[in-house]
Amino acid sequence: MTTIEPSTSPKVQLVEITEEQCDQRLDNFLITFLKGVPKSHIYRIVRKGEVRVNKGRVDVKYRLETGDLVRIPPVRVAEKAPGLFVGYHLQTALEQGVLFEDEAFMVINKPAGYAVHGGSGVDSGIIEGLRSIRPNAPFLELVHRLDKDTSGCLLIAKKRSALKKLHTLFREDQVQKTYTALLAGQWLRKKLIVNAPLQKNQGQGGERVVFVSKSGKEAETLFRRLKLFGDCTLVEASPKTGRTHQIRVHAASSLGHPIVGDERYGQDDVNKAFRSRGYKRMFLHATTLQFQHPVSGAALTFSAPLPQQLDDLLNYEERL
Repeated sequence: MTTIEPSTSPKVQLVEITEEQCDQRLDNFLITFLKGVPKSHIYRIVRKGEVRVNKGRVDVKYRLETGDLVRIPPVRVAEKAPGLFVGYHLQTALEQGVLFEDEAFMVINKPAGYAVHGGSGVDSGIIEGLRSIRPNAPFLELVHRLDKDTSGCLLIAKKRSALKKLHTLFREDQVQKTYTALLAGQWLRKKLIVNAPLQKNQGQGGERVVFVSKSGKEAETLFRRLKLFGDCTLVEASPKTGRTHQIRVHAASSLGHPIVGDERYGQDDVNKAFRSRGYKRMFLHATTLQFQHPVSGAALTFSAPLPQQLDDLLNYEERL
């Protein structure tokens, strides 16, 4: 890559796009390259034609190709953005939660209680925490997402080429995911394939709410019963599709047995009763991921052990 690094002394910058940087939108590239520059200013200099690709004007939606030469006008960049504070518990969980890592990607055992990325009132999340404790890592991007209160296997790409290939695997349903969940009440069936389309909406407080609707997007989940307890049921959930809150909504609406601790789709009185027994979080854990290595093509399986807190609660249920 031929480049003149951004600095506090404004100057023209020329960047030749490498294979690792290609196939991303121009605006996303500039936001990453010009850290500290407001997005509004980035869009303005592109709109005014001050940013050129191969000496021509382009739109912010333009997808960069290998070998493209990007001209960036003089832009004053902050000396250094304030460092992101990563709390001790999150830092420890991230450092100890690496299940696998090579040059292409890493798999971590995501702790519950943390969003995977900042936004919507959350200053930072898992990916920002990883970047903070690994400041020399040139590229760290989420391949997929888990809900804030869900723990377990989370895939992080360390190269753009790996990110593209992994996204393709997800898009073509070549990634198998299994979750462990505890449902409220006794679910008496041994297994069931739920095929119920899901629609996203926005609640009164601005939060995302998902519900079963004929006009929604196709969603399919296989539920298998693992163990039956007195007033709850341990299941394995295997989603074929990856819709927002899919397992949670299918469990509550289609099975009639919401996940224990689910404050959005569960029942308040049921959750309150379980909290009195020590259930402080939603009992949903991303247990395994299976897919082909984005570089070698080797078949891979990764498993995240159930958090000790949830394991202890299951042992408690067995003694009841």
